[in-house]
Amino acid sequence: MTLTAAQQQLLRALATGATLKAHRSLDGEKLYRLHPLGGESQEVPATAVTGLETLRLLHSNQKFPAATFLLTDGGRQVAAALTGSEVKPLGARNF
Repeated sequence: MTLTAAQQQLLRALATGATLKAHRSLDGEKLYRLHPLGGESQEVPATAVTGLETLRLLHSNQKFPAATFLLTDGGRQVAAALTGSEVKPLGARNF
């Protein structure tokens, strides 16, 4: 599996406690924002998120207007390999 730099950075951020959300407008526009534990949130490229979903490393709770993404079991394993430490944030189990 080959991950882009943006995908690796996103997995590392989630592994250290950041939250990824998809914010939807009433018109259906979707904006992905990464919310770190400290500091300002930042926009994340949609291609990074959708690529990780396709690889089944992320899963959304599909809420409106702001869905939260969780690491799947596979996502936790990849994030742990990228960071070199155990991943402790919430994740989707048996996905």
